[in-house]
Amino acid sequence: MSWFEKTKAAIDASQKRTIGEGVFRRCEECGETLLAEEFTSNLEVCPKCGHHYHLSGEGWIELLTDPGSFEEHDAQLASGDPLEFKDGKRYRDRIKASQKKTGVTDAFLAGSATIDGRPVQIGTFLFRFMGGSMGSVVGEKITRMLERGAAQRQPVVLLSSSGGARMQEGLLSLMQMAKTVAALGRLREAGVPFISVLLDPTTGGVAASFALLGDVNIAEPRALIGFAGARVIEQTIRAKLPEGFQRAEFLLEHGMIDIISDRQGMRATIARVLSHLVD
Repeated sequence: MSWFEKTKAAIDASQKRTIGEGVFRRCEECGETLLAEEFTSNLEVCPKCGHHYHLSGEGWIELLTDPGSFEEHDAQLASGDPLEFKDGKRYRDRIKASQKKTGVTDAFLAGSATIDGRPVQIGTFLFRFMGGSMGSVVGEKITRMLERGAAQRQPVVLLSSSGGARMQEGLLSLMQMAKTVAALGRLREAGVPFISVLLDPTTGGVAASFALLGDVNIAEPRALIGFAGARVIEQTIRAKLPEGFQRAEFLLEHGMIDIISDRQGMRATIARVLSHLVD
């Protein structure tokens, strides 16, 4: 019997069941290598250095809302291709591929829920769908969510994580900036609070429209928040930008956001803000 055959025969059934378990992940921030389960159980935050990795939109809904309280709205909305856009691949084909890969129709999830028993309208970007880009469907879902908040006098909580406007929809995508801000204006006229939660990244047309217009703006630690990228800005103004430019801590220092909350404390932070803003 060869060495390989002996080794293979020596592996019993219990050992076979453990093969493949205990997958490791290396933190890109601190370099520590840990069991993948340690990241997952810690809400995708490095247990050693606190670096925040991306959490899915569904994960955010589960984290923030009361168990079983979330009811999705407008799930049937899906993007068309009015411009018949093509950039090496037809836009309609990109949409179909993204839907198949991600299991969602577009880049935004919206619905009604409660947070600590308080009714809210809540929505979150789904970054895995075309980088959370904002096209007509995303703009429509956000607008409807804000309108429900105004009609039902329920606070709106919106979590942003987006690369900005969806270029494949051209001007139709850019129009969503004005459309959502107009809906937000109507929410304000109704005297209903809007809490904006800025995740990494919140950039482009999303940052330039509703994301920084919250009655209270809350960000995660080190979240990238801004319109154009730092490299583009430096090339334009021909000057070196300050250390930490466009990170949440920089924006807090300069008065553009109000609170930085780590992921574990985000639910309590939002609940506390709601208790101050809602009668």
